Amino acid sequence: MAVLMQQELEILKNRLLALSAEVEERVKQAVQALLSADRKLAERVKGGDAQIDNMEIELEEECLKILALHQPVATDLRFIVSVLKINNDLERVADFAVNIADRAIDLSGAIKVDCPYDVETMAELVENLLKMALDSLVERDADMARKTIQLDDDVDRMHRENFAKVKEAIRSSPTSLDGLVYYLSISRYLERMADLATNIAEDVVYQVDGEIIRHGGIQTCP
Repeated sequence: MAVLMQQELEILKNRLLALSAEVEERVKQAVQALLSADRKLAERVKGGDAQIDNMEIELEEECLKILALHQPVATDLRFIVSVLKINNDLERVADFAVNIADRAIDLSGAIKVDCPYDVETMAELVENLLKMALDSLVERDADMARKTIQLDDDVDRMHRENFAKVKEAIRSSPTSLDGLVYYLSISRYLERMADLATNIAEDVVYQVDGEIIRHGGIQTCP
């Protein structure tokens, strides 16, 4: 029975890594569609969301099956709990990628407005943060996960600065309101992606070290 559970846990890990790779690619495509005003690529991101949803559901069902059949404890239980949480966070990251694709379509149409902040730099930072979180997951690297968590402050700061820049741009050009609001929402989507990547990194620390570090606290689990 123990051997069978370990085999199923390995399958679970591989499914999680496959989902991670798909989500990371969706984020890159959504940002590229925005920066290059590529409507076809944006539509492709939107069209692929059902695949991510199905992968997320299958992964959750696999977790629940292992919990029901094998009743794992200690390290194995921590792993499954982490997979359930990371699975949900990855699906939400993909949803925000779809939101960015939607805004890319809006901004590539009749609305032509220059972004009042450096959206490319912010997107690169968020993509890097997500990559670090997923790499820490693959490599079970708690140190990298902790570094990922620290980077979230930079994204939060950029979002606050972007909010101020968008408000100023609206004052200067009220006729551009719709497009500027779209850019504000894009900044918010990127900021939320960074939050979710941070959640993943926190779950990696929990999985590897048994420490719960959400909400600024540290608690060691058995």
